[in-house]
This record gives sequence, structure tokens and C-alpha cells, in this order.
Amino acid sequence: MVKIRLMRLGAKKNPHYRVVVVDARTKRSGDYIESLGYYDPRETTPEPLKVDVERAAYWLEQGAQPTDTALRLLQKVGVEVPGVLAKRRAGFTQRPAPSA
Repeated sequence: MVKIRLMRLGAKKNPHYRVVVVDARTKRSGDYIESLGYYDPRETTPEPLKVDVERAAYWLEQGAQPTDTALRLLQKVGVEVPGVLAKRRAGFTQRPAPSA
């Protein structure tokens, strides 16, 4: 199975991530099939999130399964996700009301 996930880069306490397409069995920082972009959670760069939208859409059409974080980032840059994945992401945003 092919996944779209984040690969950690950067120094200690200074994370940077690369959005990559990998085989699901590879290590977090192992070999990847294709790099789709990058993400800087600390926003130290002028453009903290950059993803190749066309290539991301291509891999989703081919059946690549994004991780939850990768899915959130792909939606943030405007990648159209298939209906099943959109429903999965919608389930995370809705929290049940606290019962007291």
C-alpha cells in the first residue's frame, strides 16, 4: 500500500517536514517514492506549507492513503480528496458535547 505522510527533517527542537509518497512498510525517514512538498510548523519560512497539488491529486487517484495529518495539510492547500477520505476527516473535527 502507498501512503502520503510526513518525513521529519531539521535539527533537535526545530522540526521541518517533507510531504512524501512512500510504501507503507518503510521507516519514517526512509526512502520515498516522490516528494510532494514541505511543511514548516514553526512558520520560520515565508511559505510554511507548499504542496504540488497536481501530483498530490494524482497519487490520491492512484489509491494512496494519506495519514490524518497529511490529509489535513492537503485539504488546507486545496487538494480535492475522495469522498471517503473527506468523511474520515470530517469525523475528527466534530467532537461530542460534554455530558454533565
